[in-house]
Amino acid sequence: MPDQFNKQSLTEHLRELRSCLIYSIGAIVVGFALAYNFIRPISDWFFRPLMEVLPAGKSLIFISYQEGFFFI
Repeated sequence: MPDQFNKQSLTEHLRELRSCLIYSIGAIVVGFALAYNFIRPISDWFFRPLMEVLPAGKSLIFISYQEGFFFI
């Protein structure tokens, strides 16, 4: 296997790198899309311990603008 890499030219290495990057970016996009579809169950699981210890009738308070958008 190492001999195969030594025999490749620079452009072949760059083509292989490009294909690896395309697959990696595609996998990240698919992962984000799947996670976005399950954002409500994920956020319920993530905040469950905090919600159990909050007093009755109280809710979470976000102190900066972007915090409220993490789990919409």
